[in-house]
Formats: sequence, C-alpha cells, structure tokens
Amino acid sequence: MDLSKILTIAGRSGLFRIIAETRNGFVAESLADGRKIPVFATDRSSILEDINIFTAEGEMPLKDVIWKLYEHEEGQPVSVSKKEQSEAMAKFEEVLPEYDKERVYFSDVKKVFSWYNILLEKDLISKPEKEEDQQHEDKEGEDQEAKEETKAKEDKKDEKQ
Repeated sequence: MDLSKILTIAGRSGLFRIIAETRNGFVAESLADGRKIPVFATDRSSILEDINIFTAEGEMPLKDVIWKLYEHEEGQPVSVSKKEQSEAMAKFEEVLPEYDKERVYFSDVKKVFSWYNILLEKDLISKPEKEEDQQHEDKEGEDQEAKEETKAKEDKKDEKQ
C-alpha cells in the first residue's frame, strides 16, 4: 500500500492524491469527487505515509493500522456512529489492542476509520511490505551489483593482458 502520494489537508474533509508539483506547493485531486485544488506550502497538510499511531511500545505506521483494520473487518467498511465514542474506541481496541489509550483520542480514531473507508472505496488498500523484506531485497540487489562490478573489472584486466 503506497500512501506516499495520499494526503490530508487541515480544514478540508476527505483525502487527496498529489498529481503535480508547483513552485509554491502542489496540485492535489480529491479522492471523493475528483476536484483538483492547489495546496500551498503554508497549508497544513500531512502525507499519510508519515502518520503513526501511538502504541505502548512506541509507534505503528498508519498503513499497518489500516491493514489490521482491513483484516479485522474482512475487507468491509467500518460502520461506527460518529456520536458513539465508546463504541468506536472499543472497535479500535479490538483492531489494535496495544494502542496508547492516553495519547490516541476519539478524534484520531474517527479519522482513521474515515480514511480507511475512503481508501477501501478507492481500492487503495493492500498488504504493506515489511521493512525487513525490503532491506533483504535491497541487500540482494547490492550483492548482485557488487558481483557484476567485480566481473567487469576482471574482464577489463583480462583484456589488457
């Protein structure tokens, strides 16, 4: 799940996709209705990839929380009344029992549920890659590059002789 181009903008409802960069910011498209809007450097915006949820052990990336929610809800939208705080918090605790109850507020949970529903509707939810897997793949790629570089040097050496 690539959330690096999806953002939220303070004062605007919904999520937006970055479609172009400008001198003063960028142009974003609403995921809800497709309208394009300018987003300036002075606007308070956050890319979803950079958002974490506080847990007892530290922080968990939003994409992992959304994936847990997707698995818990079996790919169905979350339907929690916005007025029923205890119900929403109980559902969030089922999904992420280790969340920090002192630093994660009802407003945060409402946003996560709302973002989950939008991403689900737009079919943007997929299993996140584990960092270890990515690092392992990067290491294998580096090893392969080093082997190719060594072989190229040996070939040049053989040509000189």
